Amino acid sequence: MSEAGPTIRVDKWLWHARFFKTRSLAAKIVQGPGVRINGVRVSKPASPVRAGDVLTFAKDDHVRVIRVEGLGERRGPAPEAQALYTDLDPPQPRERQTPEDRVGGRPTKKDRRATDALKSGTESS
Repeated sequence: MSEAGPTIRVDKWLWHARFFKTRSLAAKIVQGPGVRINGVRVSKPASPVRAGDVLTFAKDDHVRVIRVEGLGERRGPAPEAQALYTDLDPPQPRERQTPEDRVGGRPTKKDRRATDALKSGTESS
């Protein structure tokens, strides 16, 4: 069962492609919740990855689906890393935080004026 093409370890590829900051974090993700290569769950960081494989893994708060386009020689700059894969995920809508959604933190200028007006109205009574 010899398959053609060069391979690279899945943890090393995830690190090269800048999905994880360190190779040990990438290895931990592969061992923990797991990574799927072409739909098959792998639990060993040394599992081989080839160009054309589809990786599925959890990153932050959603599942990433990535097609491997290249293997890479080193962990280079971001544009070089982005050339190693094609993102198959649908675009995630970003939730914008409106000023009304803020909880805690510093008061806005409007809040301070309202507080000052309340204080000055209370003191004159």
